[in-house]
Amino acid sequence: MHRRATAAAVSGALALTALAIPVAQADAGRTGDATVAARTAQESAVQQAASAKQKAAPAGLRAAADDGYGDTTISNVVVNGGKDVVLGTTNTKTVTVTFTATDASGIDWADAILWHGGATFDDMDTGVVANEEEADCTATSDTASKCTLTYTVDPLYLSNTDAGTWKVWALAQGNDADYVQQDNVKSFSVKRYSKLTTNASPEPVLKGRTLTITGSLTRANWDTSKYAGYTQQSVKLQSRPASGGTYATLKTYTSGSGSTAGQVKTTRTASTDTCWRYSFAGTSTTPAVTSTGDCVDVR
Repeated sequence: MHRRATAAAVSGALALTALAIPVAQADAGRTGDATVAARTAQESAVQQAASAKQKAAPAGLRAAADDGYGDTTISNVVVNGGKDVVLGTTNTKTVTVTFTATDASGIDWADAILWHGGATFDDMDTGVVANEEEADCTATSDTASKCTLTYTVDPLYLSNTDAGTWKVWALAQGNDADYVQQDNVKSFSVKRYSKLTTNASPEPVLKGRTLTITGSLTRANWDTSKYAGYTQQSVKLQSRPASGGTYATLKTYTSGSGSTAGQVKTTRTASTDTCWRYSFAGTSTTPAVTSTGDCVDVR
């Protein structure tokens, strides 16, 4: 079918792009010019891969945004098991995407690209192509297939502005050459990994004395590949008896800025053995995090 005539063009584009990160630039690490060049190469390669995939459609029926021909559909898209994609500063993350592709004639092949940017795929500012040349599609009936792809996402080639909502561009083709392409078959969140600490001191403490409880809220900074204080965020102070039980929120504080970026601090009068912790609810770019409890012996 048309697949046979276009497979070389599709696989060739992907083989050349891979994750669109040239080895020399990857080895260079996060330096200004190298990072910009790598990101530019990544964007270009993702768009080239999408263009190559579009050639799988019959001549004269090239897909525009959210276009298609015939009865092919894509549904039930799941990214990363339905969980947010959370990245720190150094470790890559493998993200699995599954979806159902259907066509009255059965599914010939399918593919998808993860991207971030404007309203349409043409407005993207970064993206990631799959590790595979095309989706692994297993027929579940005469008309439907479950398709699976994996993606390796590297924070080295992300900027802080890339955190937030990402989208899935997808293309599927039936055995009869019908096809469908959609710029956004699914939205998902990519977030900057967060950390939160709690330290209650002095330990042990005499009953009636002042106990100081400090904490630090930080998150991955993809522009510097380091962790930095997350400023002006609501952080809850929680406590429970040292003997056990459920943590209860006592008060909400705002994390510091400037020289105290991300820091929280308060005092309490020591009365009984108590465990203390801080908790952060998360934002659209940063996941929720709760510190380990620090239990204080009151004598």
